[in-house]
Amino acid sequence: MKNLFRLSSLLFLLLYYTLSVALARQVIPEDFDEWIQNGMEQWQIPGMAVAVVKDGEVILAAGYGVLKIGDSHPVDADTQFGIASVSKHMTASSLALLVEEGLISWKDPVVRHIPWFELSDPWATAHVTIHDLLTHQVGVGRILGNRLQFMTNRSREELLRHMRYHTFEQPFRAGYVYSNVMYTLAGEVVTAVTGQSWDSFMHERFFEPMDMKRTNTSILDLHTDGNFAWPHQYIKGEVIPIPLRNWDNSSPAGGVNSTATDMAKWMVMQLNNGVYNDIVMIPSSVLTDIQTPKVSLESTDVSAPVRSYGYGYNITDFRGQRVISHGGATDGMNTSYMLLPEHNFGIIIMTNTFNNFMTAVAYSVIDYMLGTSDRDWNALMLNNYQNYYDSVKIIREEFESTRITGTTTTHTLESYSGLFHNDLYDQAEVRYHEGSLILTIFDDEELTADLEHWHHNTFRVNWRNPAMREEFMQFLMDYEGQIGALEIRYSLRPMLLQVGAYPTEYYRDVIYRRID
Repeated sequence: MKNLFRLSSLLFLLLYYTLSVALARQVIPEDFDEWIQNGMEQWQIPGMAVAVVKDGEVILAAGYGVLKIGDSHPVDADTQFGIASVSKHMTASSLALLVEEGLISWKDPVVRHIPWFELSDPWATAHVTIHDLLTHQVGVGRILGNRLQFMTNRSREELLRHMRYHTFEQPFRAGYVYSNVMYTLAGEVVTAVTGQSWDSFMHERFFEPMDMKRTNTSILDLHTDGNFAWPHQYIKGEVIPIPLRNWDNSSPAGGVNSTATDMAKWMVMQLNNGVYNDIVMIPSSVLTDIQTPKVSLESTDVSAPVRSYGYGYNITDFRGQRVISHGGATDGMNTSYMLLPEHNFGIIIMTNTFNNFMTAVAYSVIDYMLGTSDRDWNALMLNNYQNYYDSVKIIREEFESTRITGTTTTHTLESYSGLFHNDLYDQAEVRYHEGSLILTIFDDEELTADLEHWHHNTFRVNWRNPAMREEFMQFLMDYEGQIGALEIRYSLRPMLLQVGAYPTEYYRDVIYRRID
């Protein structure tokens, strides 16, 4: 009998393995690993992790490349990556639990739970709801709070209190203005209602019960074994490592770190009506809220002509199939995450430099699964990227040709030193040192730049953190002819960061008044 039982067990395992392999072959091409490695070489991607799930099974959880250029340690399925804005639907999921428990509703005014919060418009302050935060309908804070979230040495509350000085980019509820800082505020709603931090809530309600052991909300909690990917960027013709930056004050918007193994579990739960290992993590009713279109968006992608936004999810179509997804990018971390609910399919690609190969990977795997592999997505996207890179580089060169040579400043360099203040952006300090000017913002030595004279009273701001690239500023004279202010043109969305922070068609000019 024992031998018969063992034989039955072996046959069961063999059958399970055979079915698993067969399922994997339906979803992942046999030459997938080789194709990934070739693509990574073409795009100069140091490290990548991929997870694929189908019908509740983990088809793939694997790593490729290395943690850091110059380091031979390989990426594996348990390597931690910053998933950036993929964190947003996780924050929405945390709020969904509070909705289900009757502690909040999506339509609650934010000030009902956070009375001290204030926008520059009193009516908007009184009426902005949790729904508005999660659907980017507030009208403020396009990219990193228009640089507010560079206040990395400040608390979330201090960051949010600065929003009372933030002008609106669009009138309240007039349209979609993507806002990281409003998702930070959404995380603070969790704190206000539960009495525990959003970070602690995520660990207690999701990460721990789902055995997502290597998922956290802070780079300060990256695993001590060192198995985490280092951020890189393409700067001046080569991909280089850049400093790790602590985004704790904006983690609800983009601060989660995770792995292929852990994100596979998360995708299974999101595709299985909120259930993981027979445990209801999110009731299906509120999970549906997260994954249902709330606002219609314009689409410029011919592959996804219909586009909308739910709560932390883009909702599009691909070859007639519903796709719920989100991308993520912070410094040198870049993630693509897509679910096809009707096919019970999910894929996430995490990388440690900016690239479009992730999307090519996702589309190629989806095509293979659907049996519609009629397009070389990698070749198409690589060609588009190279053409765009060349065109943006020409625009940058044309701008630089407008530099007026042979000019001098109106004052001695020592005259430009001093403290300057802006209500929204706090303090900027200019120091004179050994014949040069140095700028520091937000009282943070990590946000320091060397000022390069450009022409007249205009300087190029060369940030010492290479990930921040360069921007421009000018000194302004008062009526008495003294230096009374400075103006920094913050690049909020470069045309292509691989070329540089400029050229940009989306920027904010910020005037700081002298205060000393």
